[in-house]
Amino acid sequence: MTLQTSAAVRNEGTTVGASRPPHIAVAGVSGYAGGELARLLLRHPGMAGSAPMFLGRAGETTSGSTTTIEALHPQLAAIGGAASHAVEPFQWARLVDAGIEILFMATPHEQSREWVPEAMERGIRVIDLSGAWRLQDARNREVYKLQDANPLLAAAFQKEAVYGCPELHRDEIRTARLVANPGCYSTSIILALAPLVLAGLVDVEHGIVCDAKSGVSGAGKAPTSKTHFMYAADNLTAYSVFGHRHTGELLEQLHLNTDQVQFTPHLLPIPRGILSTIYLRLKETMAPAQISSAFAEFYKGSPLVRLHATPHLPQIQHVARTNFCDLGFALAEDGKRLIVVSCLDNLLKGAAGQAVQNMNLMCGWKEEEGLL
Repeated sequence: MTLQTSAAVRNEGTTVGASRPPHIAVAGVSGYAGGELARLLLRHPGMAGSAPMFLGRAGETTSGSTTTIEALHPQLAAIGGAASHAVEPFQWARLVDAGIEILFMATPHEQSREWVPEAMERGIRVIDLSGAWRLQDARNREVYKLQDANPLLAAAFQKEAVYGCPELHRDEIRTARLVANPGCYSTSIILALAPLVLAGLVDVEHGIVCDAKSGVSGAGKAPTSKTHFMYAADNLTAYSVFGHRHTGELLEQLHLNTDQVQFTPHLLPIPRGILSTIYLRLKETMAPAQISSAFAEFYKGSPLVRLHATPHLPQIQHVARTNFCDLGFALAEDGKRLIVVSCLDNLLKGAAGQAVQNMNLMCGWKEEEGLL
């Protein structure tokens, strides 16, 4: 359908069309993912020179002068056809007056949990980059320690949330009012395992081991004792063992339980990128050609997943600053022990790029629009 701005039409959850650029806003542009999101949207062909509205996070001030996206992210200077793009204080009235139809939220989990219901009640569709709405099982969601002012209302919106992995849920994303963008680690592991686990090819009772390593930007922009240079450089550390908050996404999206999968993240001394090495056992003896066929069939029509011909394996340097997830595998001579390697850029396919991919689906565009 063509793009229409009335709240009644937007509340139906129908896809917006291409008769004019959609009215887009981005809340929380000061972080790494917010900066990448701004870059992608400012040069997106579907926006046709119509820049998004950029909004700060709650409590952020401008110190008496107007803040611009270029001041926050100097690398964005001259992108988007204007000398500068203002970052406005967040105000619901301003969003409504501007006819905003899609709101990206690159905000902390607690902020997204509070603001998303308000946006949806105003007829605004939301793509949330936080973990606030990714998990349907309350037990998995406990890791975020979220507190809802209105638990019944939050529960209703939670049921409506669509997990924003286009390769798994593109049809639901097209008409969704609330898209919960996946976590970066989760994306790398889910895309590696989905073609095999969902087809029932994996001996899940034998156990799946997911060994994942991420660049420092995955921890966010705020400095911590574990992310400053003296700690991270020339180092490699495991963290959040048996307790990383992305584990629930693996369980829910792959229909596994905690006895069937073990995920351990590690901090790499590089700025960006994720490499996940996944160890599993197949139920039946298979040949490499059968594994390749399973991946090729599953990702047919998924332009942002690239498959490596065995025995070639992905590397972080091949996906850094791209919106691709690269997958490859090695099968042991016994035909049962399989290792799958997955690589992506945690700020792009693991965050901002995937969010724009979801927007493309919601707008009725090709999902790779502005991402290649």
